[in-house]
Amino acid sequence: MRCLRDIKTLMVAGLALYPLLVAFNNITDYGSNYVFVQHVLSMDTTFPGNKLIYRAITSPVLQQLGYALIIAGEAACGLVLAWGTIALFRARGGTPQEFAAAKLWVALGGLIGFLVWFVGFLVVGGEWFAMWQSPTWNGQEAAFRFVVSIMVVVLFVMQPEERA
Repeated sequence: MRCLRDIKTLMVAGLALYPLLVAFNNITDYGSNYVFVQHVLSMDTTFPGNKLIYRAITSPVLQQLGYALIIAGEAACGLVLAWGTIALFRARGGTPQEFAAAKLWVALGGLIGFLVWFVGFLVVGGEWFAMWQSPTWNGQEAAFRFVVSIMVVVLFVMQPEERA
């Protein structure tokens, strides 16, 4: 069972790396994805005559705030998953209960990632701001790929290693 615990730990480490790199890139190259956020929130590339356009946010201050919240969520997801990696690594030789307790951090990191990429990008960006209508500024496929990756790893990690 130790090997399976090591595999789970390494998978969480790999999972943590993605949101940490995304947050790092958004901080060090702030402008690249800020343009994306501006277009999604302003809804300027949705279908002409779109009846949902009243939802658009064109205030640069609110757009900056939205982007800051996204970056904070990405960083929080990565940091919690990284802490989950450390917790799993420390508990890998422990009892089934100790290893199971360390999984809480993985579940929390997965929840934060779900909130960022599913709720934030797919629900809020995709549906509320009609991102799906934009041929250029549509991040739904990328967000979906990451949500699925998060959920698959979290589900795998949460499975018990020892048989009763």
